[in-house]
Amino acid sequence: MTTWIYTHDLCLQHDTGPGHPESSDRLRALLTRLRKPDFADLDWHEAPEATKEQLARVHDAGYVNDMLARIPKEGLSAIDGDTFISPASGAAALRAAGAGVAAVDAVMSGQTQRAFCAIRPPGHHAEPETAMGFCLFNNVAVAAAHARAEYHVDRVAVVDFDVHHGNGTQSMLAGKRGFMYLSTHEHPLFPGTGHGPVPGVDNVVNVPLNRFSGSSDFREAFREFIIPQLEQFGPQLLLISAGFDAHELDPLANLSLTTNDYAWATEQLTYVANRFCNGGIISFLEGGYDLHAVAEAGAAHIRTLSDNLA
Repeated sequence: MTTWIYTHDLCLQHDTGPGHPESSDRLRALLTRLRKPDFADLDWHEAPEATKEQLARVHDAGYVNDMLARIPKEGLSAIDGDTFISPASGAAALRAAGAGVAAVDAVMSGQTQRAFCAIRPPGHHAEPETAMGFCLFNNVAVAAAHARAEYHVDRVAVVDFDVHHGNGTQSMLAGKRGFMYLSTHEHPLFPGTGHGPVPGVDNVVNVPLNRFSGSSDFREAFREFIIPQLEQFGPQLLLISAGFDAHELDPLANLSLTTNDYAWATEQLTYVANRFCNGGIISFLEGGYDLHAVAEAGAAHIRTLSDNLA
């Protein structure tokens, strides 16, 4: 058994405009790396479209309809100063969210233990009624809600190691029974959330890292906070928001992780999944804006998922 990869060509057609950091080149770089001979064991699958009903488990139904209606027939349209859409963006966003839904189905039915959603647009900044931070629909939250609704999974955890705090995922899961959200991220940094505990909420663990933090700080955050809290929760399914923009080469942030740090963190998460989830992990591409870093760190992440099966 190996890691299943969910992707779709439409994710490459989502155009954000010239010079935009969240370009198709970043996904293309990762896919090119994963198609090399040392990843011949990967099992490739076409991501289906998420339904509006699946999206509406975490997004306002009116927002879903409005977002899809805003997709331009030609050219670019700005949602905000960072987030742009083009003719293929709606279809790409449906496939990005649908990848997670299909991955949940595959893991929960025992077809695979591990899946990686090589998709864009990313998702963890998308709020229930707002697109932001390059994100239209919250892919990981849609998958988490699908696991709870369709498979009655009692405890679903989302671990987010993107350099930016997943404000959208937190807002969708905070205080809701059966979910836990755990994040390491640089702070202060966009979107300005995740500075610490959420008052009155016990299922959110935020571990902000100071600017210029490196391997030792990141690994300490995992050892002291993320892994112990995750084990205490005892997830039955583990989802990962895998952003590779805390890498030392990334141009949009100020942390200095290495490719080995991503492999190490992934290994720690596989130990938890093997203990509590029958190995079940589904990971989602979030950020990562240096093409070499996203390809190599992403490859290390996926190789570690495959090498540490239950």
